[in-house]
Order: sequence, then C-alpha cells, then structure tokens
Amino acid sequence: MTGYVMFRKDRLGRRGGGVILYIKESIQAYEIKLEKEAECEEAVSCNIVTENSTLTVGLVYRSPNISIDENKKVHNVMKEVSKRDCVIMGDFNHGHIQWTSLQSTGREDHEFLNLVQDSF
Repeated sequence: MTGYVMFRKDRLGRRGGGVILYIKESIQAYEIKLEKEAECEEAVSCNIVTENSTLTVGLVYRSPNISIDENKKVHNVMKEVSKRDCVIMGDFNHGHIQWTSLQSTGREDHEFLNLVQDSF
C-alpha cells in the first residue's frame, strides 16, 4: 500500500495465512526480532519510535485448531513483547472466554487469560 511500511510474516510450507501489519511511512518504525523461543510464524511486531518514547505494536493470529507447540509459541511472543510498553492485537480464537468477567471454561482459554492478566 502506498504511503505505508509493511511488516509481514508468512506461513511456511503452507498455502495462505500469515500476518501483515502496515505502519504509515511518516511514523518511524522498525521490526523487532524476537528471541528464538518467541519466534512464531503467526506473529509480527514492530517498535514505533517518537521523540520521547517507544511503543511496541504486535499482531498475532492464533488458529482455532492450533497445536500445543504453536500455542506455546504464541504465548512466548506475547510474553516477550509485553516486557515493554505495547499494544498486542489480533485474532486469538478463544471462544470460551467471557471478556466482561474475564472467566473461561477451557484450559487453553484459562491459560491465555492468566497470560493477559499477568501482563498488566
């Protein structure tokens, strides 16, 4: 897209998928290379730099039929990125979370809620 810088992560060995994040060209931004244990093909992060601060922006896609190993990778990405001032957005596919009460019925949903709450 004209006027924007693209940050993307494509799925490897599969058709389709991946994530893409566009940041307006007038905003100083650079991609973050995460620690090996936080590498995930369904997540991309960048730092947005201003005169006074840096904000990390992360984009995550968590498939509804994710493997246990991939789920751990998504959690590791979020843990790594949330060490700084950040905004993490995406599609997390946690259908059993009641967001108003922050309650869940599934084990993976409960683990995700704990991760999110620990980041605050």
